[in-house]
Amino acid sequence: MTYEQLIVLHTIVTEGTFRGAAGKLNKSQSAISHMLKKLETEIDIVLLSREEYRPTLTQAGEVFYRQATRVMQQMQQLGSTAKNLRAKQEAQVFLAVTATYPLKSLLEIVGTITAEYPATHIRLSGESMGGPIERLLRNDADIIIATMDGVPVDQVEAIPFDKVTILPVAHPDFEPARSTHMKTISEMQSYTQIVVADSSSGAFVQSRDLLPGGLRWTVSDFAAKKEILLAKMGWGGIPSHMIKKELDFGELVPLNVEGYQPRQSLLFQIRRRDRDVGIVAQSIWEQMMSVASDEECE
Repeated sequence: MTYEQLIVLHTIVTEGTFRGAAGKLNKSQSAISHMLKKLETEIDIVLLSREEYRPTLTQAGEVFYRQATRVMQQMQQLGSTAKNLRAKQEAQVFLAVTATYPLKSLLEIVGTITAEYPATHIRLSGESMGGPIERLLRNDADIIIATMDGVPVDQVEAIPFDKVTILPVAHPDFEPARSTHMKTISEMQSYTQIVVADSSSGAFVQSRDLLPGGLRWTVSDFAAKKEILLAKMGWGGIPSHMIKKELDFGELVPLNVEGYQPRQSLLFQIRRRDRDVGIVAQSIWEQMMSVASDEECE
């Protein structure tokens, strides 16, 4: 049994056909079939049923494939470790962070890393909605902080990092905020909802907390969104840490809207499994894990 045989099995399963796997691995279809057959012969187990157009895992194949996936992940990590041991620091590390996340703890990490590895340029980009995951999957970003919405879990390593609470709010003089009873969706459709634009190009568009059929303004960032809410020109959801002062002074108040209760958003630190990790990116990753662990213990 070889690592290459496991890769062939994995690619057939993920691509859905022998032909697709051949194209993905840049091999002939006959070579793919031969390698899989050789693996099945060596372990004396039929892994894939060929009775239909698309091969499917047999019952024994599913058990074997689950374990094989773990082995491949461990091999990738081992390869990355070996490369790190002989690597020099990277010229650049790119971090893409969802705009809902408070940057304080991450900036402390970046400050420490910059002092330790001054030759590495750290790029930090604030992104909205599907922006972070698009950057990661395009290989633009080394590490992202984002939700797992739309993230292909088989392609990434993801660790819970922090939580953010999203509150629907408005100015106290904004009509729907003048009473505390729950407003229905139909009641709110005549009031402008302010939303932040998705920074992705479209491949990973996400849409959360959008009122169906309602009036809507789209802005570039949360700072602009907050200014519009303070100007009594609309309502919308904002991370609670961004409006703490405004809530404390009564400049913004929570709204009670059907289906739009305060929402806790779980954020993850995420990186690709198939990408080589440099020593600086690895150091950032490990320090982020330490911060997440400390916050979990509090």
